[in-house]
Amino acid sequence: MDREEFAARIDHTVLGPETTVSDVERVLDEAAEYGMNACIPPCYVSEASEYAPDVTLATVVGFPHGQHATAAKREEARVAADDGADELDMVVNVGRLQAGEHEAVRADIEAVVAATTLPVKVIVETALLSDDEKRAAGKLAREAGADFLKTSTGFASGGATVDDVALLSEYLPVKASGGVSDYETAMAMLDAGAERIGASSGVAIVEGYPED
Repeated sequence: MDREEFAARIDHTVLGPETTVSDVERVLDEAAEYGMNACIPPCYVSEASEYAPDVTLATVVGFPHGQHATAAKREEARVAADDGADELDMVVNVGRLQAGEHEAVRADIEAVVAATTLPVKVIVETALLSDDEKRAAGKLAREAGADFLKTSTGFASGGATVDDVALLSEYLPVKASGGVSDYETAMAMLDAGAERIGASSGVAIVEGYPED
C-alpha cells in the first residue's frame, strides 16, 4: 500500500460540538491536499459538498448517542443524501442493544439503510459493550444490510482497539475510530483488519507515512 492508497483510507474528521464552518473548510482543504476523505457534522454537508465537491464526504446520523427516534434517523439520512453526502455513519441504539432488544436495533439500522443508496457505517461504541454485545451488534448490522461497522464516536470513555477491530471484522468491514492519532496506531488498526480509519489527526497520520 503506497501513501496515496493509505491516505484514501483516512476519514479526516471534525465532529465536536463547537465545530464551525471554518473548521469544516479547514478539514476539507486538508483532505483535498492529502487525498483523504472527510467526516463532518450534518448541518454543514450542503456547504461542504459545494466547497469541496471532489472530497468523499461522510456525515453522521443519530450522533453521538444513537437514541434518536428511528424516524428521525431515517429523515437525517435522507437530508444528508439530498445535501450531497457520500457516506453515512449512524450510531446504534446502545441502550436497546444492551437490553437485548435486537429486533428494534435491527429495524433501526434497516430504516437508515433503506432511506438512501449511500453506504452506511454503523457505529457500535465498543467501549460501552461486552464482547458478546459487540458480536450481536456486528450480526445485526450485517443482517440489516449495513456496509461497515465503526468502533466509536469519540465521545465515549474509549476508542478503537486492535482487539475490537479484529472481532468486528468477522462481520463487516471496519472503520477504526477514536484515539487513532498517529501512523503507527493507524497501521496497527489496518493490520488488525480495519479498512478505514476515522481521526481528527488525519494530517499527522498521513505525514507519518514512512518515506522510501
